[in-house]
Amino acid sequence: MIKNRTVQLIFQSAFCNLGIIGIIASFGFFEYTFRGDFFVHFTNLSNYLCIGIMFAELIQTAKKREDSYVKVQPVLKFIGMLMILFTFFVFNIMLAPAREAYLNYRIASVLFHVVLPIMYVADWFLFYERGQIRWYHPLMSAVAPIAYVIFVYVRAWILNFDTQVPYLYPYFFLNLDTQGVDGVAKWIAILSVGFIALGYIFFGLDKIKLPNKKSS
Repeated sequence: MIKNRTVQLIFQSAFCNLGIIGIIASFGFFEYTFRGDFFVHFTNLSNYLCIGIMFAELIQTAKKREDSYVKVQPVLKFIGMLMILFTFFVFNIMLAPAREAYLNYRIASVLFHVVLPIMYVADWFLFYERGQIRWYHPLMSAVAPIAYVIFVYVRAWILNFDTQVPYLYPYFFLNLDTQGVDGVAKWIAILSVGFIALGYIFFGLDKIKLPNKKSS
């Protein structure tokens, strides 16, 4: 774990700059078409949250004068990490293989599905003190994806479940027309268990004590 303020500033600044580029790309500007549905995808929402947290880290690091751990909301940091890691795994394992290959190499896709998730997890490992996560935090974290699912269906209801609306169901496993209620419920259960399991993996990693480097 690294307490060095300069290293933290460099890493956080790099993340924030890439995050800004990713946000602009998620609005569709690099495709020369503004996307009004940018807020629908879990990918975007999870990345926006993590970018916001990283900006808070950058501000905190810029203000401090001594070398120390990053201390911005460890629990919120943990929740954001699970969300963005879930984005990473679901996309790269389940979604990317089914898409046309060129779509996976667009700026927003590469940043939000690969680069920023890896950097965000690295930030947690490198700059946060271990032992901040409690046993119930993985369970508590599951509220975020569940709230997202509720949002998707409330939006669909407001739009009268009109399948002509782009991204009415942003992901195939939420599509009531193709999966049916039972199929959607099954996918939600599977992904929820996976999300919570991922949380407990990192809960276990958080308990591993690493030697401090006094020179860092």
